[in-house]
Order: sequence, then C-alpha cells, then structure tokens
Amino acid sequence: MRALIVYESMYGNTHVVADHIADGLRSHFETEVVPVEQATPERMQGVQLVVVGGPTHVHSLSSEKTREAAMEAAHKPDADVALDPDAEGEGLREWFHHVAEVTNAGAAAFDTRIDAPSWITGRASKGIGRRLTHLGYDLVADPESFLVDKENHLLPGEAERAVAWGAALALSLAANP
Repeated sequence: MRALIVYESMYGNTHVVADHIADGLRSHFETEVVPVEQATPERMQGVQLVVVGGPTHVHSLSSEKTREAAMEAAHKPDADVALDPDAEGEGLREWFHHVAEVTNAGAAAFDTRIDAPSWITGRASKGIGRRLTHLGYDLVADPESFLVDKENHLLPGEAERAVAWGAALALSLAANP
C-alpha cells in the first residue's frame, strides 16, 4: 500500500512532523513525504492514504498574506526562526483547488499550532479535513495538532507523538483495508 504525506511548512516544524508521521506509517505503507508544491496529480494517483498537514495561521490554513508575514519575520536580523527550504510558493489553501476528487482513498489531516487552547489558536487541521472530505476522501482519524512553543519550536515529545500517530494510522488501515 502507498501513502503520500503532503505538507506546507514555514519554519520547518510541520516538515519535521510530516517526516515523523512517515516513520510511523512505514510499518505498513510505502511512504513518500513531499512539500505541497510537489504534490502533483500524477504523484497522488494510486495512493491509498493521503496525509495532509500545515501550520495554523490566524486560526486556519495559511494564506498568501500570512505566508508573506512569516517570511518577513524569518528575514529580520534578530529572527530566532529560519524558513523551511520549501516555504516559498503555493500553500495548501491554493493547492486544494488543483486536487482531483477521489473515491476509495483514505486521508488524515494534521497541523502545527501554538501550545494554547484550540479555541484561541484555531486548528488548520480541521479545515484540511473538511477540504479532504469535500474531495471524496474518507477521513480515517480525527484531525490532529502537534504543538510548538511561542518561539516556534516543536515541544518536547511531539516528534515521538507524531511517530505514534502515524503508526496508529497504519495499524487502523491495515486492520480495516
């Protein structure tokens, strides 16, 4: 079985989480991790599971404006963050306009967000999940959030939790193909 993890990442946290989810999925899936710009329709063909994740910006998916603000913040002389190598370009919000409808394919959604109650931060994963469902994907898990601190560093234990979440997705699908 094949899985594709598609991520949007500004400061690298979502990319790191995607890689760790892939580690968990690899127990049952041939797994590929790609930035949103490389998630072409051809690459998505024949995939049994699509896992999509992005950072939470202003309570939801990033927008062109919030990505620009993140890039500007990373370029400041006193910035404590660096841009992910794949940060520039199209985000998930735009990418969803190019994704074809499917049948009989599973999906899962995740995000990275500040460690605070979700009613304060919002959760991009919920919007990702809605968009995946609208395209015909069957969500195989509730949307998941992985937490960062106020300086945009992944919290301790989140990488391990991402591996465990990926393994749980793999086991769930292996048990119910």
